[in-house]
Amino acid sequence: MLIVQKYGGTSVGSIERIRSVAAKVAASKAKGNQVVVAVSAMSGVTNNLTAMAHELQKEPSPREMDVLLTTGEQTTIALLCMALLEIGCPAISFTGGQVRILTDNAHTKARIQEIDDTNIRRELEQEKVVVVAGFQGVDEKGNITTLGRGGSDTTAVALAAALKAEECQIYTDVDGVYTTDPRVVEKARRLDRITFEEMLEMASLGAKVLQIRSVEFAGKYDVPLRVLSSFEDGPGTLIGSEDESMMETPLISGIAFTRDEAKLSVVGVPDVPGMAYKVFGPISDANIEVDVIVQNIGADQTNDITFTVNKKDAEAAARILESVARDMGAKGVEVDENVAKLSLVGVGMRSHAGIASRMFEALYSESVNIQLITTSEIKISVVIEEKYLESAVRALHTAFELDQEKQ
Repeated sequence: MLIVQKYGGTSVGSIERIRSVAAKVAASKAKGNQVVVAVSAMSGVTNNLTAMAHELQKEPSPREMDVLLTTGEQTTIALLCMALLEIGCPAISFTGGQVRILTDNAHTKARIQEIDDTNIRRELEQEKVVVVAGFQGVDEKGNITTLGRGGSDTTAVALAAALKAEECQIYTDVDGVYTTDPRVVEKARRLDRITFEEMLEMASLGAKVLQIRSVEFAGKYDVPLRVLSSFEDGPGTLIGSEDESMMETPLISGIAFTRDEAKLSVVGVPDVPGMAYKVFGPISDANIEVDVIVQNIGADQTNDITFTVNKKDAEAAARILESVARDMGAKGVEVDENVAKLSLVGVGMRSHAGIASRMFEALYSESVNIQLITTSEIKISVVIEEKYLESAVRALHTAFELDQEKQ
């Protein structure tokens, strides 16, 4: 069985933790598996390197930043191989370039185009563990590139796809994917399995277990992912394709939420064609991502256009809208940064009615006012006042019986 394992920065954050990772890897190999390991830089290293770069150059060269930051992963692969060799487990390290992880030439945010598995397979056939530097590759000219945020997860999934691995195991500081944040709901439960679609929704809505990009990659190439803890043994959570055995899954798999939302409204917009473009065109030009959008037609035949953005973009978006509102003759702009987005996620929504009403009843029982609503096939999201967020999460967790073990 060929397995790809990935260990993040906290998992390899010290020499003792690297020894612990080596023991896990060796144990997996001892069970007869072929093992490829992708690793991140030790926790704190990337931040330190970035700080040094900014001391020397106000806006560091993207090419040289890639050369610099990849040294973090290069350190980890060498140390982990030394730890494996010390306990009698044959191992060899490869940088992204040595593997030949070919990317485009977009420095600091490159995308993988192709992986040559020749070198890795040669070493696996010699009974070695292959340790690969995550987060990095090379372009067609041999320049070192990095994959951007979550790049090590992406490396691991891409390797698993190229090697046709049976499973890609992501080791992190949590022991799986939970029904919601255990810090908010004490009875939050670890899920045994979840679909790619559900995990994508959970990740995009605030669950920080996996980066969206790696889940997209895994779904595209149908690579089973398993989230496991680096610090304790357990089965983790399997993320895979929806199959017949999952058709009778619970209505809701999880509750995701984010506090990083701001709500903006352009009030009294004239009800004529093209007004929505005049609002969202400049917002898009400023590279500000828009989330929930609602448009209401008032009694006076004007529209209110309301939408949410990340809280960090609220001030810039408001400045743009003030100018836009004046130009189009709207009544004004309203900004509310005291909101949060709360979402129910589950493939069970496809085949069951009444989920929305059940959700709204639970929120009503907590006197939570819903400001905006958006839905997809497997998700219902609402924007509410931030101060009610935690009580709303707990109410929904109970209403949908997420704290109960499934038979």
